[in-house]
Amino acid sequence: MTPAVNLDQHPDVKAFFDPQSNTISYVVKDPNSSSCAVIDAVMQFDQAAGRLSYKSADEIIADIAERGLSLEWIIETHVHADHLSGAPYIQERLGGKIGIGEHIQTVQETFGKIFNEGTEFERDGSQFDQLFQEGDHYKIGDMTCFAMHTPGHTPACMVHVMGDAAFAGDTLFMPDGGSARADFPGGDAGQLFDSITRVLSLPDAVRLFVCHDYGPGGRAIGWETTIGAQKSANIHVGGETNRSEFVSMREARDAQLDMPKLIIPSLQVNIRAGEVPRDREGQMVLKIPINKL
Repeated sequence: MTPAVNLDQHPDVKAFFDPQSNTISYVVKDPNSSSCAVIDAVMQFDQAAGRLSYKSADEIIADIAERGLSLEWIIETHVHADHLSGAPYIQERLGGKIGIGEHIQTVQETFGKIFNEGTEFERDGSQFDQLFQEGDHYKIGDMTCFAMHTPGHTPACMVHVMGDAAFAGDTLFMPDGGSARADFPGGDAGQLFDSITRVLSLPDAVRLFVCHDYGPGGRAIGWETTIGAQKSANIHVGGETNRSEFVSMREARDAQLDMPKLIIPSLQVNIRAGEVPRDREGQMVLKIPINKL
């Protein structure tokens, strides 16, 4: 059963758009204190040059510092396949706990094999400070928040509800963008439909913030919608769409999609809570598995 939503709590939400990956990161501030959380932080990666940069993370850090906020949580909605996480970079400078869904263990087991990580790679989620379970409650200052397990895109996806705001990760896009793919290892289109159905059971007035937007039809990039708008207008699940129709659509659509450009570095980094793997000499390294994805 989904916990009750407190529509009287209206957190301040500030968005940060990363054009390289079309990712939107967020700083979410408790309306009654200086406490805040960061959701889905980005670290830039120039794959051709093999160089990391922290432009997006630095913008978030500067914003938090300028407003005199106290960072309590750095939340990953799931293991992203299209960008590298900036979570540890932000944590080193501002503190806060890094959290993800408990089913990260399943994702680590799957991709630990694909990347031949060996026994030294822990597959118990211990790289993260907090493993959220379905229905877990936690606080940002005085604001009570809760986590919803929403598998389908990945086994570990979670939607986080903070007052009257919900952060959808890749479970839903803007209404004209539809939903996320479900063909990665561990993904399942039927599960995704069931998860979306749960999310759409939240009150219509809940503000819904998405993790990605690609500006369909050339419109300006957007990231905020509502549960009500999704129920009436989402091109994949709005109106009377049923489960079998969604699964058929999703599987046919996914079969035509290319893999994300940064999937190989992203997965290796993000299953480690944003830390880049290192060799025996301590140098940052990445593997390229052949014919595995």
